[in-house]
Amino acid sequence: MRVGIDFDNTVITYDHVFLAVAKERGLLDADFCGGKQAIRDAIRLLPDGEMAWQRLQGHIYGQGIDQASMFDGVDTFLRRCRLEDCPILIVSHKTEYGHHDPSRINLRRAALDWMRANGIAGSGDYAVPVESVFFENTRADKLARIAALGCTHFVDDLEEVLTDPGFPPDVIRILFSDGQSAASDQPYTVCPSWRHIEEQVFGGRGRRSVA
Repeated sequence: MRVGIDFDNTVITYDHVFLAVAKERGLLDADFCGGKQAIRDAIRLLPDGEMAWQRLQGHIYGQGIDQASMFDGVDTFLRRCRLEDCPILIVSHKTEYGHHDPSRINLRRAALDWMRANGIAGSGDYAVPVESVFFENTRADKLARIAALGCTHFVDDLEEVLTDPGFPPDVIRILFSDGQSAASDQPYTVCPSWRHIEEQVFGGRGRRSVA
C-alpha cells in the first residue's frame, strides 16, 4: 500500500485559529462559535466579505500557521503506517504565495516548517521524509501527482477533490469529515476520525509488533 494524504484541514486543523483571528479583526462577534465552514459563510456575508475571507486565509496559512495544531490521531496513524512498512505521501494543493498576503510569506515553506516542528516531516519515529511531501499549484496538478505516485489510498477533507473527474479511478478514496455520510452512489468512504481512517486502511487487523 501507498497512502496519500492531503495537508490543510486533514493533517492540520486551523479552526481555532480562524475563530480567534476573525474576532480580533472584527469580522465576527465575540460570542460567535463554529468551525471553518461556518466562519467562512459568516464572513462572506459581510460587505467585501469574499476579499476579507481571502486575506484571513492568507494570514493564517502563512504567519498564523504556528498557532494551528495537528488533528487527534494523525501521529498514531503515521506510526501504524511505519510499523506496516506502508509509505505515506503528503500531496497538497498549495500555491507558493497567498493571493492577498501583503507580507508575501512562502506558504509552502511555512507548511513544511510546521510539519518539521510537529514531527510530521523530517526525522523521527513516524515522520514522513521531506522528499515525500509535494505541493501543487492546481487541483489538476494534485490529481496528476496522486496518480504518478501510485497511491493506493488517498485521504482528503474536500468532497470536490475526491469526486473530480480527473481523480485516479483505481485509488481508494477516503473523505475525512465528521459532518456528513456518503450517499450510496459516491466513490468514497467517509471517516469522521483518524482512528476510523486507520481501520479503513488496515481493515481492522491487529497491529504488528515492533521488532
